[in-house]
Amino acid sequence: MKEYISKYFTLRRHNIDVAIKKAKINKMCYFFLAPYAILFALFYILPVVSSIILSFTYYNILEVPRFVGLQNYISLILEDEVFLTGVKNTFLIAVITGPIGYMASFFFAWLINELPRWIRTIAVVVFYAPSIAGNVFVIFSIFFRGDAYGYVNALLMDMGIIDKPVLWLVNPDYMLPICMLVILWMSLGSGFLSFVAGLQGVDRSQFEAGYMDGIRNRWQELYYITLPNMKPMLMFGAVMTITQSFGVCDVTMALCGYPSTDYAARTVVTHLFDYGFTRFEMGYASAIATLLFVVMILCNKAIQSILRRVGT
Repeated sequence: MKEYISKYFTLRRHNIDVAIKKAKINKMCYFFLAPYAILFALFYILPVVSSIILSFTYYNILEVPRFVGLQNYISLILEDEVFLTGVKNTFLIAVITGPIGYMASFFFAWLINELPRWIRTIAVVVFYAPSIAGNVFVIFSIFFRGDAYGYVNALLMDMGIIDKPVLWLVNPDYMLPICMLVILWMSLGSGFLSFVAGLQGVDRSQFEAGYMDGIRNRWQELYYITLPNMKPMLMFGAVMTITQSFGVCDVTMALCGYPSTDYAARTVVTHLFDYGFTRFEMGYASAIATLLFVVMILCNKAIQSILRRVGT
């Protein structure tokens, strides 16, 4: 037993010495990486760590943070009914718009990839434009206006389906579905571009080899050749989709108001915005952010484990 322990520590010291030697050899590389590493640590890692620490305190910006232990988390889960409503709405948005938006992004990218180059360029711009436009979702507030001048109300009244205008963005029964529709319309973002780039990067000779090995249709070609070659892009698109799905805030606030009727369009990020920038209860807001951060990491891990099986 002692011999095995001695060998283990000897091997470990050897690995450490090798790592130190490699670091000394590549010290110039670390020098060039230092600016990015410093900025990343200051603006990404430090805020996350600070938020986790503040989540265990009562902090209202004006006073010194006071440690309260798990009280913020207990209040969130057991006492804050509005937060639970936001959790339900956020998961509905993520479960419905996330997979549909992800598959739609890949499907449209796959179709566009078959077009001639100049047509493909125009199509990419058309599909990607809604995600980079600023407050483009405000257009939907005109479509779903609650008076007879709203396009949807006017159309339905002309068709005889309704006899009076519907308050689409005030009625709790319609608010969340309309927000989901807008989110889906805006979901073709950076994940869509990564899919287009990934499809362009697949080696065409693999398709010829696949046909010689027995592939007979486009679906087999997609599953056995295209998807395995696009795993990095699929992973990136999944991460971006999860981040966008769980980070919904602007659309619901712009369309349904802040706060929305009966909190029907409340999301976790909207709740965080309320406590962080309206009430300035930063400790409580940090607890919300920490919970959301943990859930997003777990969802990313689950998606990564699924995507690793694609094409295997």
